[in-house]
Amino acid sequence: MSTPFLSIIIPAHNEASRLPRTLGQVFEFLHLQPFSSEVLVVENGSTDNTLEIARDLIPRFPHLAVLHEPVRGKGNAIRSGMVSARGEFRFICDADLSMPIEEIMKFLPPRLEDFDLAIASREATGAMRYNEPAYRHWGGRVINLAIRMLILPGMQDTQCGFKCFRAETTLPLFRLQTQSGWSFDIELLFLARRFNLRVREVPIQWYFDADSKVNAVRDALRMFVDIFRIRFNALRGSYDRKT
Repeated sequence: MSTPFLSIIIPAHNEASRLPRTLGQVFEFLHLQPFSSEVLVVENGSTDNTLEIARDLIPRFPHLAVLHEPVRGKGNAIRSGMVSARGEFRFICDADLSMPIEEIMKFLPPRLEDFDLAIASREATGAMRYNEPAYRHWGGRVINLAIRMLILPGMQDTQCGFKCFRAETTLPLFRLQTQSGWSFDIELLFLARRFNLRVREVPIQWYFDADSKVNAVRDALRMFVDIFRIRFNALRGSYDRKT
């Protein structure tokens, strides 16, 4: 079986209402590209019929695969998708498509070269945010300030849900991953820096989604706890032993 150029991994927790529209847009975009591709939907502990709807869409989209990750947590879903994908480049894509799917081209050669991990940034020069309430914007900046001070200095936007991994250099990170929830990407970025991988921030166009599942207060508190767990893991050599 040939290796596709691009794999798109879409974590899906209770996404029954928007998954058909999202996949329609993704495959319409991919159909116009010259490279080979695949899409993996990773259903993750849903209480609605996300899994059934995703599977029903397979005949419509031949390059679609649907995985079931029963243990809830976005980090678990991403890890399952990443290790199951086959692409040279593996792109995490939130189901809300708050970043227009066409922006993916910014993360791939020839537009972007010399990188191992490219992360979407709503703060890098040239990025644009649309329709975001002020309280959400400034709340996010406070959280990012804490992340920069505690674990990832210099990174302006670690939590945007769109990231591209070069498979040959970054797959080992997922074998080291311990965080199963929203902080999984902080841990992966911490490990990428620890192993001197090339991390690039890519400015994007981003549209606020009022149906976002992020709870600013609850998820921020969990994130702070997870940051100290990551630091503790590093201090006691857990990542080194696994490596």
